[in-house]
Amino acid sequence: MTASFRRQRLMCATLFCCKNGNKWKGGAPVAKAELTQVVTPKCQKLADQLNFELVDVCLDKESAGKYLRIYIDRPEGISLDDCERYHRAIQPQIEAYDYDFLEVSSPGVDRPLKKDRDFERAIGSEVEVKLFKAMDGQKIITGILTDFDAADMVITVGETEVRIPRKAAAIVRPVVDMEGVETVDLSE
Repeated sequence: MTASFRRQRLMCATLFCCKNGNKWKGGAPVAKAELTQVVTPKCQKLADQLNFELVDVCLDKESAGKYLRIYIDRPEGISLDDCERYHRAIQPQIEAYDYDFLEVSSPGVDRPLKKDRDFERAIGSEVEVKLFKAMDGQKIITGILTDFDAADMVITVGETEVRIPRKAAAIVRPVVDMEGVETVDLSE
């Protein structure tokens, strides 16, 4: 496990969220997939300008409304100030679209591995793979990620190497080892 990946795994997610004021003035209605396709290039351009990695852009419908969520990261981690700065810069560029709340946050400790870059960072780390359908009677496989390519990932479980097609995985997450992390007593 590289030092930078280890450091990221112990950082809490940071979040900055505001309501879309333009929504009430009749934000442009677009389909969920279309919205993320239109917004993602703008988000990527800004992330590049600020030296951030754009991890993901998604639109989630919840009881309070539609949340446009943008996840950003960088090797040394993302602070709340970084999230706020990114939010304030991207919000004017996308406020015309139909969403209720804009959230900008770090991907968090258990960030799912989606892109090749995520898998690269996780080589040598323990991961949990949840499968769409069971393989050899198992739907969840936990082990060390030892290799990957465009089609497959290789997980070492004990002494056994398991080759798993990436498209067979519903989600791949790093295993968060909280051993040695100090707990804080909030009751005082």
